Parts: sequence; structure tokens; C-alpha cells
Amino acid sequence: MITTKQRAYLKSLAHKMEPVLLIGKGGVTGNTLKQIDDLLNKRELIKIKILNNNLDDKDEIINTILDNLNAEFVQFIGSKFIIYRESDEKKIELPK
Repeated sequence: MITTKQRAYLKSLAHKMEPVLLIGKGGVTGNTLKQIDDLLNKRELIKIKILNNNLDDKDEIINTILDNLNAEFVQFIGSKFIIYRESDEKKIELPK
């Protein structure tokens, strides 16, 4: 679990980031989860956009990703959300 202070720090890092993955009408598939897993291993902090043509519940999409990949929820605004997972090669030093 990340603390409120850590979440605020991650939000500040992600503020200027562009989404690295788009979730469209196909929803969250095994391939999508694999891509997100690879991105989290490489970057630790990623921004994902849910396109308008996706009719699935946004909260359900986020929970599916978080549950399957053991990631931490950071923020959700509009159609974009940010998730974090520490990798073996720690790239982001979180405040205590």
C-alpha cells in the first residue's frame, strides 16, 4: 500500500505524462494485461486512457487491471488513470 504522501508524489510525476496504452472496445484482454505488465516492469508508473468506444464500466476495468497485476491505484481523471507498481530495478524513489 502506498501512503497519501507517496500517492501525491506519484501524481506529480505523472502530471505531464502521456498515456502509453489505450483501452478500446475490445476491453481488457490477456494481451492487454501482458502489455501493461511489461510497461510496469519497464517504467513503474504509467498512464492509461479508456477510449469512448469502450462500453465497459471504468471502475471494473481499473479493478481488473489492479487485481491481476498487483498494481497500486494512483489517480483517475476523466478517461485517464494512473497506476504504479515497483519493479525489481527500482526506478522511482518514493518518499517515506
